[in-house]
Amino acid sequence: MLTRPTVIQTEHLSPAAAAWLGERAELVVAGAGTPPFEAAAPRAEGLVVRTYTRVDAALLDRLPRLRAVGRAGVGMDNIDLEECARRGIACFNTPDANTQAVVEYVTCLLCDALRPRLMLTEPVGAARWNEIRREVVAHRQMDELTLGVLGFGRIGRRVAQVAAAIGFEVRFHDLVEIQESDRAGARPVTAERLFAECDVITVHVDGRASNARFVGPHLLERMRPGAVLINTSRGFVVDHDALARHLRRDPTSMALLDVHDPEPFDASNPLLGLANAHLAPHLASRTDAAMEAMSWVVRDVWAALRSPAN
Repeated sequence: MLTRPTVIQTEHLSPAAAAWLGERAELVVAGAGTPPFEAAAPRAEGLVVRTYTRVDAALLDRLPRLRAVGRAGVGMDNIDLEECARRGIACFNTPDANTQAVVEYVTCLLCDALRPRLMLTEPVGAARWNEIRREVVAHRQMDELTLGVLGFGRIGRRVAQVAAAIGFEVRFHDLVEIQESDRAGARPVTAERLFAECDVITVHVDGRASNARFVGPHLLERMRPGAVLINTSRGFVVDHDALARHLRRDPTSMALLDVHDPEPFDASNPLLGLANAHLAPHLASRTDAAMEAMSWVVRDVWAALRSPAN
């Protein structure tokens, strides 16, 4: 009887994807560094992670038989791809699994920033009714504003399409040349012009090392009074100290950050306590559909394990 390969799952997968893999492999569900993980590590041929497991040389040294790594998500920031390649380990992710979820979330943040709303939980008199209607007023309408997209990949491009449909004028900046047919009606500009000319800037860059603190003083100091910054990409892209100074300098501005560095953030985060800084616990991809789609990276891991070992 053939021995089933061992696969370690360190973070949450959808029950269906985990069950599917468990029917084919010996599936060990254990966080990195826990006793069950260490017990299974010497024989593990597959590894499935999500966001917070760092697959680096130190971890790989404990997985001598590893042949495949699957990341149930889009970016591969937490996986040392060069080290995996050096060891002959195949790596997989799910690049388009959460595009719709993130775009919906960014749209919600745009509404939170620009379109105040108030719901009544009890009847109010005519005087209070009219007072609320005088107080709860959007001072800027979206079709009067310019939205800038920093990073024009799958998600950034889709955000541009949605924003244009709402009525925003849309501009973008990316490291690579984007063909006219792929610009979704948006206009390319430099990063400096993007921050100087846009009323809302939404960040959608990848996790390459050169993007660390890319949104720093040089760009933040160019922002218009009252401008809104949204980041749902990577926490380390934004210089939080510089952003805190900017928000204090311009109390009419606003930042809505879904990602942070580190995660979870602690009491030293300079944005805590600022009325115009809004910090969410990494929720952009949290829909059932997106998490299900990301979980099915297990198919790629299993296909790699079925192929002959090198």
